[in-house]
Amino acid sequence: MNTFKWGVLGAAKIAREKVIPALQQSELCEVTAIASRDAARARRTADELGIERAYGSYEELLADETIDVIYNPLPNHLHVPWSIRALEAGKHVLCEKPVAMNAGEVTDLIRARDRSGKQIAEAFMVRHHPQWTRVLGLISSGAIGTVTSFHGHFSYMNTDETDIRNSTDAGGGALMDIGCYMILFARMVFQSEPEAVYGVMNSDTSYGIDRLTSALLSFPAGHATLTCATQQAPYQSVQIHGTTGRIEVQIPVNTPTDSGTRIVIDDCSALDRSGQRSEEIPAANQFTLQGDAFVRAISAGLSPMTSLEYARANMAVIDAIMESAHSAARVTPKR
Repeated sequence: MNTFKWGVLGAAKIAREKVIPALQQSELCEVTAIASRDAARARRTADELGIERAYGSYEELLADETIDVIYNPLPNHLHVPWSIRALEAGKHVLCEKPVAMNAGEVTDLIRARDRSGKQIAEAFMVRHHPQWTRVLGLISSGAIGTVTSFHGHFSYMNTDETDIRNSTDAGGGALMDIGCYMILFARMVFQSEPEAVYGVMNSDTSYGIDRLTSALLSFPAGHATLTCATQQAPYQSVQIHGTTGRIEVQIPVNTPTDSGTRIVIDDCSALDRSGQRSEEIPAANQFTLQGDAFVRAISAGLSPMTSLEYARANMAVIDAIMESAHSAARVTPKR
């Protein structure tokens, strides 16, 4: 398989610290260019990361005919416009989550994808980590019976007024930034879409973003609850309960690359948890696996794992939670 040449839109922290170094470990991906609206910053980042070309505008990067794939880690409100421009420039696109500001925007992306004939995927790297492959395999095998409930929690502390995640105009807030992961996991675990959602939010009036959001998702087979917070002690965990046992994912999102992760499987035979066992999942770089999976899908002419259709369903749940929180009513996600 030929190596795919990647270009990066912007010098976001996740690009510099996570995605670019991960792609540089891949035999299928080569990061050859990066762009910033600040030419000096682009050159500095390129030099620090050993990237060949640096551009002082996004337009210059999209005009580079040697680039096969664009990685878009721009602020949320810029995901759709620049992903569409990348598709129109003849590039495949890996766009950070959430891929849009609402489900309607994802429909615009789908139209642009279909016009261009290029592929685009939402960058939910967690779907490629072997711990989630193992968890879903255990569920499919009946290891905990039928899944009836899910609970996810994800929080961190961020009171930096200059952080783009604290900007409502840029699509910031807890639900968009990290709640999207818990929605994704619930959909993965139940292998279906929620029929109704209930949401509550606590907002930071200084920033205008939700700093604490909780939601109840009603699936055909059971319920999912989730809490996400951006002004709370850092913590993340997923609990999956079934008719004969439970699974705990201790680090569901930010898995380390230098050590393994652990999942707990409990047959719930005793309240003292003596019926539980743990499995160590070998270390893996989920960002490298994500890049490899995307270029393999492109090469095979297949839809990527997190296709726009799949992304639109996730975005529809986010929209419904927001609507429910504002109306204090049960909301059915729009299909």
